[in-house]
Amino acid sequence: MSERIIAACDGASKGNPGPAGWAWVIADAEGRPERWESGALGRATNNVGELTALQKLLEALVPGTPVQIRMDSQYAMKAVTQWLPGWKRNGWKTSAGKAVANRELVEEIDRLLTERDVTFLYVPAHREDGDHLNAIADQAASDAAVSQQAAGTALGTAEFPVPAPVTGAPARGNRTAKAFGSGSASGAASGSGSGSANKAKNGTSRPIKAKFPGTCPCGQPYAAGEMIAKHGKRWGHEACAASAQDGNSA
Repeated sequence: MSERIIAACDGASKGNPGPAGWAWVIADAEGRPERWESGALGRATNNVGELTALQKLLEALVPGTPVQIRMDSQYAMKAVTQWLPGWKRNGWKTSAGKAVANRELVEEIDRLLTERDVTFLYVPAHREDGDHLNAIADQAASDAAVSQQAAGTALGTAEFPVPAPVTGAPARGNRTAKAFGSGSASGAASGSGSGSANKAKNGTSRPIKAKFPGTCPCGQPYAAGEMIAKHGKRWGHEACAASAQDGNSA
């Protein structure tokens, strides 16, 4: 049996509803990212973004490949692993007798799950101690929502999105990841977005320690623990950010 690879997906909506996007990232069994993709949805809700991200991820997975999918949306996970059987029995009505929202997306995900060996893991979003793959997917979805442009490995963007640092105190609640059953016959809503950096008095971002390794806009990598600063919409070496700011001020 093949090793179970790891993947994550996320959706974002700037306004809910508002400009929306989706993203996924696929890693090896050790959690090392290998490829990613993101796309735009025009104006949509967070829930549409989350479900679309899951659909697109499942389409990207080879049927039969064991995979663990990490998500920060309990709505999307429960929709396809817990609520779906009841919706079918009730003629696609909720327990309150209302039509199931986003039915077409849920039905397509249900079809894709029947061909794939999938388990789900809920991971809290926007946490300093959060899941790295989820953070990448979150950032990519947020970027897609803002830019309304597709990106990813297959589109020539080999560089993985660098998650923005999380500011403020960790969110309250259960800090433990929760596992959900696999397949479509077994799993509340969560929005998506990215943290913003603290700003220095001169308008540039304050340097912070990188939580994860990444690549500076100069093309050179930086290591986890290295001091980095914001370059426009991206993060990179503190010295490069300072040089860019000096150039803009000249």
